[in-house]
Amino acid sequence: MSHFVPQSVKLGLPPSLRTRSRISLPRTNRASQRNGITASRLHSTLPLSGTLVVSLEQAIAGPFCTRQLADLGARVIKIERPGAGDFNRYHDTRVKGLCSHFVWTNRSKESLALDLKESDDLSALKKILSKADVLVQNLAPGATDRMGLSYQALKEKHPGLIVCDISGYGSTGPYKNKKAYDLLIQAESGFLSVTGSPGRPAKSGISIADIAAGTTAYNNILAAIIQRGKTGKGCRLDVSMLESMAEWMSFPMYYAYDGAPAPALAGAEHASIYPYGPFQASDGIVMLGMQNEREWGIFCMQVLEKAELFEDERFVSTSKRSENRKELKMIIEEVFSSFSADEVLARLQTAGIANARVSNMPGLWNHEQLKARDRWAEVNTPNGKIPALKPAGAAEGMEIRMDPIPSVGEHSEAIFKEFGIDR
Repeated sequence: MSHFVPQSVKLGLPPSLRTRSRISLPRTNRASQRNGITASRLHSTLPLSGTLVVSLEQAIAGPFCTRQLADLGARVIKIERPGAGDFNRYHDTRVKGLCSHFVWTNRSKESLALDLKESDDLSALKKILSKADVLVQNLAPGATDRMGLSYQALKEKHPGLIVCDISGYGSTGPYKNKKAYDLLIQAESGFLSVTGSPGRPAKSGISIADIAAGTTAYNNILAAIIQRGKTGKGCRLDVSMLESMAEWMSFPMYYAYDGAPAPALAGAEHASIYPYGPFQASDGIVMLGMQNEREWGIFCMQVLEKAELFEDERFVSTSKRSENRKELKMIIEEVFSSFSADEVLARLQTAGIANARVSNMPGLWNHEQLKARDRWAEVNTPNGKIPALKPAGAAEGMEIRMDPIPSVGEHSEAIFKEFGIDR
């Protein structure tokens, strides 16, 4: 039996565009509209303009995913608990009294306060979902199933809806109901086993497992939107933090293939390529790296001014240099001890050897390359303006969206009016 598919669906138009003529704009002030319909019109040239994303999100993975969708013009409605909101608002108060994690991952969104344990609020959410293109959630395992918000429960009424579930371990398998946080996935994925120094494994300094999952979700949502443009159908995405990190761990996994030893713990050095890492100069540390024998020869002759090292049997290949790194490190640092870090960096740069400073956070805030490329903008927050990095890699000439970070429930009234929800 054939089914009628509206032309708007065949063309891949999102529900929020197909039904826009039936939506009445709320008569609210400009400030309250800024992240909503008004903002979506202001950003109408962005790729995801007209796409409505509803997100039951907390912590990092879900919010990082949806912030990137917002960067591309999607309208993101963030569902938060009344009063408290996303618990990630309160981990610290480093940014004008706001949490550093939260301000990073929540610009350009609308905040809708709903208590989903209350039937009226749950019904309100389901009404909003009737106009949505994407539902993202990273709540505790099973939470959306219990509320009737799973893909299986929604797909009959909303065949074009894309549902992205983000969890620690995925929706099947023996770990499906296991709680997961970033550091626990760093451990479970083997990341801790290849990071740090001998006898002192170390975690990443950033929430790398959350970022991996958020990026995986973002990429697959974009693919699902393209797929829906071809089929007219939504789909379910089952994104696992463990699987996202396992993909990023592919190099050390293959390095240890078929029972071979895993990469050695090497601190800030590369585990198998040398010299590639930090070296002490007279007044600080410099980073350098080389990937082939041509660069090694140039390094010996022009930087170290020790041409004989190029023929030294201990250092004739990448693997040999890695095996004998202690001896080579002593030789390199003996030369570098006669120069300041700036002088070493200048010698490396002149010779065409890759190099870097070891920046701290003030150094990154003030990095001359970021300033030269105009990478900074300002965003509004409930506590005033703060600097923020523009989205990386944006297409040349593409509009940059840097809309405010919302307070809890800031847009609730406007959204209720827009969707005809009585309150």
